[in-house]
Amino acid sequence: MLTTILNVSFTEVEEMAEDLVIIGHGAAGFAALIRANELGVKPVMIGYGTLGGTCVNVGCVPSKRMLRLAYLKALGQQVEFKKAIEDKDDIVSTLRKEKYEDILNSYDVEYIKGKAYFISPNAVKVNGQIIEGKKFIIATGSSPNIPDIKGLREVGFWTNVEALNPPRDISSLAIIGGRALALEFAQMYKRLGIDTVILQRSKVILPDWEPEISLAVQNYLESYDGIPIFTDVKVSEVKKGEEGKMIVTNLGKVEADEILVATGRRPNTDLNLEAAGVKLNERGGILVDDELRTTNPNIYAAGDVIGDQMLEALAGKEGAIAAENALANAHKKIDKLSIPQAVFIEPNIARVGLTFLEASKLYKADYRVVKMSNVSKARILREDFGLIKTVIDAESKRILGVQMFGKYAAEVINEAALAIKLRATIDDIIDTVHVFPTMAESFKLSVMAFKRDVQRMSCCVD
Repeated sequence: MLTTILNVSFTEVEEMAEDLVIIGHGAAGFAALIRANELGVKPVMIGYGTLGGTCVNVGCVPSKRMLRLAYLKALGQQVEFKKAIEDKDDIVSTLRKEKYEDILNSYDVEYIKGKAYFISPNAVKVNGQIIEGKKFIIATGSSPNIPDIKGLREVGFWTNVEALNPPRDISSLAIIGGRALALEFAQMYKRLGIDTVILQRSKVILPDWEPEISLAVQNYLESYDGIPIFTDVKVSEVKKGEEGKMIVTNLGKVEADEILVATGRRPNTDLNLEAAGVKLNERGGILVDDELRTTNPNIYAAGDVIGDQMLEALAGKEGAIAAENALANAHKKIDKLSIPQAVFIEPNIARVGLTFLEASKLYKADYRVVKMSNVSKARILREDFGLIKTVIDAESKRILGVQMFGKYAAEVINEAALAIKLRATIDDIIDTVHVFPTMAESFKLSVMAFKRDVQRMSCCVD
């Protein structure tokens, strides 16, 4: 049998070829390795850069530890910036060893450190060695996306990598961007004693979130953390200032010791994919079908390299599913509607499912907004800033989307994700007894709001 895509032929691979070759050694790659072993397959894993990829080294783990230390300092504890960096480094090295180095040694895998390039539809070259495979999984992750701004590269800038491992002391930081990474680093640095300012291109921060959430978050960061936020900013040039680095915008000039570029990430696709017959999508990531198969039927992709939602937990799920589909023809798919995500400023921001605008295009949608001041646990904690917004199909009463800004939102959102995964209705949530007092009650209150005025309820009315 012969199939042709992009003028590249996919033929039967020789018996000496590896059953599975995994390119990448981060969350998606390790999930694929573990699932392959569970299916009785010893894969080859090829990794470039620091073992563990972005999440444990320069992503989720270090940034969340720094945010925690910043929160503790905001509560009055003595936390020095340099000590915070040292503490963060200790957590990173410990988890990298326990969750990646030790895990790698505990599984049946041939690990090769190096950068792989495809030389044919069924072979890659790494360190001068040619490796043929019956199946491949590309899990090479992503890198910071750097906008083309006049003078930016000449003057210099930081990405999340440098911001988590600062090469020098600074007293002020200007952040270009207004989404998750920008907000987290702005609050982190501000609470650790560094003046920060946010310059966002869109008219609002978090532009693809519910407007109530975006406005509430901006108000909180400006009012409670004292972080100036400028929106609808067009950066025209970056140049040396009198004492620091100058950002020239349509709203004026901003000077700071350092510039953090937080304008998203781009998929790592420098693999000579043309030789493999693998196409890219409109986002610059690898084009896959709903079973994570690329335009080469023997090559799958998982994680950030797809260019979709760049979430560590999603990468892990995709890595496992890609391995099952590649090795066992399992035909598994991702339920994209129920994928939760969070921004770990304090209080958290979290979401899952559709926005009201998105839902309105598909259903007769309805929504309710409940303020955290109506949640007893938030009042008990004296942290009642924020809100929760729930979107439903008005006809079936099925829950379609939930967004939340409030204490422990990153924890609460998981119940909402399960509700959407199971296609639950508001009655399913109302009929479930929730522990009192908890922040998880906020979700129950938000669905009860479709039936009654939650402001006219005693604490435990059902």
